[in-house]
Amino acid sequence: MPLSLDIPGMSRRIARGRVFRNAGKLHSVRGLLRASLTASVGETCQIELPGGEHIPGEVVGFDESESQVMCYDGIAGLQPGLIVTGLGQRRMVPVGEELRGRVLDGIGRPSDDSGPLRTRRWREESSRAPEAMQRQRITQPLVTGQRAIDALLTVGRGQRIGLFAGSGVGKSTLLGEIAKGADADINVIALVGERGREVRPFIEDCLSEQGRRRSVVVVATSDRTPLMRIKAVLTAVTIAEEFRDRGAHVLFFLDSLTRLAMAQRELGLLLGEPPGSRGYPPSVQSLMAAVLERLGCGATGAITGIITVLVEGDDLDEPITDAARSILDGHIVLDRKLAAQGQFPAIDVLNSVSRTFREITNEQQRMDAVRLRTALTTFAEVADLIQMGAYKPGTSPQIDRAQKLVPEIRRFLKQEVNENSTMKETLSQLRNLGAQWPW
Repeated sequence: MPLSLDIPGMSRRIARGRVFRNAGKLHSVRGLLRASLTASVGETCQIELPGGEHIPGEVVGFDESESQVMCYDGIAGLQPGLIVTGLGQRRMVPVGEELRGRVLDGIGRPSDDSGPLRTRRWREESSRAPEAMQRQRITQPLVTGQRAIDALLTVGRGQRIGLFAGSGVGKSTLLGEIAKGADADINVIALVGERGREVRPFIEDCLSEQGRRRSVVVVATSDRTPLMRIKAVLTAVTIAEEFRDRGAHVLFFLDSLTRLAMAQRELGLLLGEPPGSRGYPPSVQSLMAAVLERLGCGATGAITGIITVLVEGDDLDEPITDAARSILDGHIVLDRKLAAQGQFPAIDVLNSVSRTFREITNEQQRMDAVRLRTALTTFAEVADLIQMGAYKPGTSPQIDRAQKLVPEIRRFLKQEVNENSTMKETLSQLRNLGAQWPW
C-alpha cells in the first residue's frame, strides 16, 4: 500500500521507494502561463527556477489537459520546460490578534519593518458569505466621528456603504479620519491599485499611529499583477471574517472597488471572457457581489464595510458605479465643487443616502434630518436666482429662512482633520438646527 507523507503546502505519495508529486512542465507564457499540470482552479502552485528558487502562483483556469496559471509577483526568469508543481490546496491566510498594527502584501506576507508574522492561526481563503437567515439584523448605529455622516447618513453596524468620488476629492483622508475615530474593535484596510508613493503617507498621516495600532493593512499597488491585486482584497476579507466569527465588530475599508474591478477585467480578458460595457466581462459583477456579500453581520459579530468607488470622469452612471450602488446598502457622494470650496468632508448630503437610516435612528433625529435636507433643497432650488440678484427678500418666508439657515448647516457639516465629534454632540447640534426650520 502507498504511504502518505504530509509536507506543508504540498501533497506527495511514496510508493516502492519513489516520490510522486503533481507536477508538469511550463509550455508557454502569453499573458497566462500554460503548463501540463492537472490541478483544480484556485489551487496554489510553484514554478521551480534553475537556481533552486520558486515563483508562487495559482491556477486560474484550464484548457483540456493544460492548466492556466498566473504568478503572484511576476514572470521574470521563466523559460520553457520549467517544472510547475501543484501544492494540492488553496491559499491559506494568516489571521488573528497578532496582525494588529501590521502591513501585509496581497498574499499575507509582511511588508513593514516589524519582522516575521507571529500568528498561530491560518484560514483558507475560500470562505463563503453567511447564509441569509443566519445573519443578525442591523439595529445599532456605528459612530464614525464625522457629523455629516452620523447626523444625516447614519451607518449601522454590519452595513456596507459606498464612498463615491472622483480622484482628488478627499476619499483617503476621510477614510483615515473614520478609521481613527469610529467605534469599532478593529479596522481591516485593503489598499488596492494605489500609487506606491501614496501608501506610506496614508498609513503615517491619514491613519496615524492611533489608527494604525487598531488596524490591519493589506496593500497591493498598481504595479502588481492583476491576481495579486485581487488576492489583496480576498486576504483582507478573510482576516476580517476571522475577527467577526470571534464576536468582534470589524470596520472594513476597501480603497477602491473600482481598482478591484479593473484587476478582474484584466484577468477575465486574459481568460477569454467576452467584454461587456467599457470592456468589463461578466466575472467582474460576480466578483464584486461575492466580495461584498461576505461583509455584513454574521451569527455573532459584524463587518461594517466602507467601500470607496472611483467615479471615472465624475460620471455616477458608469458601469462599476452603477453596479456598486445596486449591491451596497447606501452611498455617500463626495462633490468636487464642495472640495474646491474648502469643505471637508465634501459630502453632498442631498445626493447621498443610507438605506438603514430609518432602522437605527430615533424619530427625533429623523425629523431633524428631514428639516435640514428640506432647507438645503429649498436653497438649492433658488441659489442661482439669489446669486443673480433676481430674488427679492420677503417674497417667500421659507426661502428667507433657508437663506439664513444654510450657512449654519454648512458650518455644521464642515469638520477639520483630526476633529472628532461624539454622537451626543452631533445630535445636540442637529437638534438646534432642526428647531430653526419649523415647516
